[in-house]
Amino acid sequence: MNYDLSKLQTVASQVRRDILRMVYNCQSGHVGGSLGCTDFFVTLYGAHLNYKLPFTMEGKGEDLFFLSNGHISPVWYSTLAHNGFFPVAELTTFRKLDSRLQGHPTTHENLPGIRVASGSLGQGLSVAIGAALAKKLDQDPGIVYVLTGDGELDEGQNWEAIMSAPNLGADNLIATVDWNGMQIDGPTDKVMSLQDLPAKWRAFGWEVIINEKGNDIPSISDKLDEAKSKLHHGKPVVILMKTEMGNGVDFMMHTHKWHGTAPNEEQTKAALAQLPETPLGDFAFDPTYKAH
Repeated sequence: MNYDLSKLQTVASQVRRDILRMVYNCQSGHVGGSLGCTDFFVTLYGAHLNYKLPFTMEGKGEDLFFLSNGHISPVWYSTLAHNGFFPVAELTTFRKLDSRLQGHPTTHENLPGIRVASGSLGQGLSVAIGAALAKKLDQDPGIVYVLTGDGELDEGQNWEAIMSAPNLGADNLIATVDWNGMQIDGPTDKVMSLQDLPAKWRAFGWEVIINEKGNDIPSISDKLDEAKSKLHHGKPVVILMKTEMGNGVDFMMHTHKWHGTAPNEEQTKAALAQLPETPLGDFAFDPTYKAH
């Protein structure tokens, strides 16, 4: 896949700045996983996802993306805004009353880019399988993508879905697992060990790709290309993507502390100092902003 690496890196830096400022502004939200998945979102939307604007819920003739671990909404909202789904200025309303940018993505606010609510963990893969099967019935060539967290795999519904997808022939589906080894209560190995995760997915009938560099845009792009090359051969594809929670901010990495903790003013300034300003510019906080 051809893409402008410098442009994507610039967007990634700005998205990380947006995440920190959005969560600080309302003192609520999930920075750790959002920072860790920034490179994935920027690469997917900037170089791989075939989408059309203006946004439609049906998404006919285009690729679909579902976010299962919906608590990392800040990275998704910022990415959507920087790709033209809605004005960047709207990021100022994150988690505010009457905002379309709720803490977990929802649909009744009609926010462009959001096709399903994902506040409850463990459901996104099931939804994605349904969408993939619908595309096959419609002879729609679009690909369905879904992102899930590794801690989220503690939810049993995921394993019913993982078993179902190959059986139902959902070979137009690419799942990605944010394999950061952390969840809200601590390391995944201590909370509920996933054991040999690649072997489990293979045993359930999936094509498995491991990305050891989930915070590296070229590696992410290469693995997405590899995943697409394996579609339409009878099996769905999963990318097990190793990321670092809090990536880009040194004191937010290597710990689960920042899973759902909002930084204070001093911490926010320290974090932003590690992320270079970009030509895209920081959005201005406007308490009077209303979505149109």
